[in-house]
Amino acid sequence: MSTLNTLNPHSWVDNHADYLYAYALSRISDDEQARDLVQEVFLAALEKVDRFEGRSSERTWLTAILKNKIIDIYRKRSSGLTNNKAEKAAVHEQEDFFHEDGHWREEHYPREMAVEGHDPLHNKEFQHVLQQCMQKLPALWLAVFTMKHIEDESTENICTELRVTSANFWVIIHRAKLNLRACLQKTWI
Repeated sequence: MSTLNTLNPHSWVDNHADYLYAYALSRISDDEQARDLVQEVFLAALEKVDRFEGRSSERTWLTAILKNKIIDIYRKRSSGLTNNKAEKAAVHEQEDFFHEDGHWREEHYPREMAVEGHDPLHNKEFQHVLQQCMQKLPALWLAVFTMKHIEDESTENICTELRVTSANFWVIIHRAKLNLRACLQKTWI
C-alpha cells in the first residue's frame, strides 16, 4: 500500500487537530501544552511519513504519536518526584485517612458521590472538578492514574514506561485514588 495513497498531511489540521487537542487536554490538563503537543505530533508525523505502513488509519497513527509524547511528559514530570516526597505523602495519608489499626477515620469514611445522573451539565461540572483534583496529585501519581484509568494501559506497560516497580505502581494507584476521593468529597459533595 502506498503511503501517498493513505496519508494526506494537507488535511491533518482540518480532520484531526480538534480530536488530538481534546485527547491531549483530557490527559495533561494544560491548554497551552496540549496545543503545542498537537503541533509536535504533526511535525513528527511529517518526519516519519515514510515509515507509515498503512495498517491503521491516519487518526490512529497520529494518536499513537501523541500518546508517546504524552508519556514523555509524564516521565519528565515524574522524574523530579523523590522517594522522600512519596514517603512523606504516605505518612500524611495514614494520618489523614486511617487509624493506626488501618480502619477508616470516621470523618473520612467513604460517602455517596452522587455522580450517577444523566444530566450532561452535571457531568460536565463533575469532570471539571475531577480535572482540578487530578492536578493536585504529585506528577508521578497523576501519570500512573491517567495511564491506568484514562488511557486504560496495562500495568506492565505503565511500569515499563514510567520506570516504576509493580509494587510501587499499586501503592501509587491506591494513594492517588484516596487523594482524589478526598478532594472530590471536599469540592464536589
